[in-house]
Amino acid sequence: MEETQNPRLYRVRHSFAHIMAQAVKAEFPNAKLGFGPPTETGFYYDFDFGDKPLALEDFPRIEKKMRQILAEQQEFVRTETNLEGALSKLLTLGAESYKEENVRNLSERGISSFSFYENGKFLDLCEGPHVANTKELLSAAFKLDRVAGAYWLGDEKRPMLTRIYALAFEKKEELDSFIKRRALAEEFDHKKLGRELDLFHIDETVGKGLILWMPKGTVIRDEIENFAKEKEFEYGYQRVATPHITKSDLYYRSQHLPAYKDSMFPPICVCGSDGTKEEYYLKPMNCPHHHMIYGARKRSYRELPLRLAEYGQCYRFEQSGELSGLLRVRGLAMNDAHIYCRLDQLGTEISSLMKMYRELYDVFGLKDYVFRLSIRGNGNRDKFRGSDDMWEKAEEFLRNTLDTMGIKYYVGEGEAAFYGPKIDIQFKNLMGREETVSTIQVDFLAPENFNLTYTDEAGTESRPVIIHRAPLSTHERFISFLIEYYGGAFPTWCSPVQVCLLPVKDSCLPYAQELASQLNKEQFRVEIDDSSNSFNKKIRNNTVKKTPIMLIIGEKEASENTVTVRRYGTQDQKVIGKAEFMDELRNEVKNRTLLRQPMGSII
Repeated sequence: MEETQNPRLYRVRHSFAHIMAQAVKAEFPNAKLGFGPPTETGFYYDFDFGDKPLALEDFPRIEKKMRQILAEQQEFVRTETNLEGALSKLLTLGAESYKEENVRNLSERGISSFSFYENGKFLDLCEGPHVANTKELLSAAFKLDRVAGAYWLGDEKRPMLTRIYALAFEKKEELDSFIKRRALAEEFDHKKLGRELDLFHIDETVGKGLILWMPKGTVIRDEIENFAKEKEFEYGYQRVATPHITKSDLYYRSQHLPAYKDSMFPPICVCGSDGTKEEYYLKPMNCPHHHMIYGARKRSYRELPLRLAEYGQCYRFEQSGELSGLLRVRGLAMNDAHIYCRLDQLGTEISSLMKMYRELYDVFGLKDYVFRLSIRGNGNRDKFRGSDDMWEKAEEFLRNTLDTMGIKYYVGEGEAAFYGPKIDIQFKNLMGREETVSTIQVDFLAPENFNLTYTDEAGTESRPVIIHRAPLSTHERFISFLIEYYGGAFPTWCSPVQVCLLPVKDSCLPYAQELASQLNKEQFRVEIDDSSNSFNKKIRNNTVKKTPIMLIIGEKEASENTVTVRRYGTQDQKVIGKAEFMDELRNEVKNRTLLRQPMGSII
């Protein structure tokens, strides 16, 4: 957590870290201190407990001691000293070898002044800042959370310390709310639900970050992709398809090599029978291939804007420690498109994109998102390509477009793509953290790199502007978000199984089979639970599977040509005619109706 994000909360959490260290030292006098910074949800502190390990059962006594310290209304007093003074202060604390090593490391890096904070009888080497007095923390709320191991200085060759994580918020209601949301996030974690609902599988034999989509997960992929294709057709896109592998020459031309090389798989070297050698890469993105399609022949201004779309399969070599279920993967199918337009068409195209994005998100029930204008900023510019004039023009254009449309946004410095600024659409997950789900990027660089042109009205060659867009992100990232947002209970239109028929008795099975056959003929995904389980167990099993519609088929339904409809998330049931149910289902699926509020929209 950075102090600039919320200075008050930063001080509260940082001060709590010192209070916890003070309490631990009081209860475990031989414990040695490591580091203790604030975090996004609280704070942690690293300790070396020696031969007596800490147990979760010790948390209550540490918390009790912390509350006693708070009640004493101790002042936080800052002092500064030089290297000799710092080492002298540490000697008075006893065998604080980690603190001493930290002081010497800082001194070797040119630091000559060292600050200490003292509250009560506790003294700690710390840069600060802290609250003025522990009484300021009395209205705040904290809770020791969990224990983990942490190597000193992150070096696996150094001692393993005990890290105590804690939660801290300015109000008890905020702490309680966070704990509740975290419990729901754990319950709806996409890795957990993906396994329970048999949606996807990851196997080390195949490779880390490479997803095996199970039949049910593939249904969700296909339905989302079909929806995207329909919407793109409506907005004038043309579909293209490009290879998974490409010669390195293309990526030197696009400047992905070397700008993006660390995130690409190693090259594949191919030797021909004539002794020639060629170098290929798995493609990390679709952009260069689409540029080659545009440049395959001469273009007229009458063809612009040209919108090329593809759910292209890409490969990125994410580090092992960064891989996380579907959220961070090495193989991904991207809802990609590139719009080639004249400069005077740029504003209209971006406005049209914003409209398209809203229509897509509305169908999924997605409302809680914000816009971030990601720019180059004034920091390290080595990773960005192109001239200052190009960047200034592109950033100003995006800013003016957002302002003209009256769209609220915030600026993310240093968050731009290497070839241009972008508008990132940020969604909040169940924990309230922002995730980038989709982008709109303006690119003046690629037309230069690929010598892309069109013939204008006057018959002269001009450069197009390129817009990169991916409203539904990748299948992997977007579905991971939807699994958690829906709690695994997908809307009927994209649910792996849309209808499950529950015959009450074997004598009702023929009517259930007849109805299932009718539904299958209309491309609805149907199952019949003809197991020997009791009726109540059938209900429970299909509720666990989160089947959106259950049809109860009894003797009365069979004789009267009706069905009893029960939907996921409710115990209400209604009896309607078979024909009426079929009409309702057709409309619900055709219109992609969202009848139930997603869990993520009400947390």
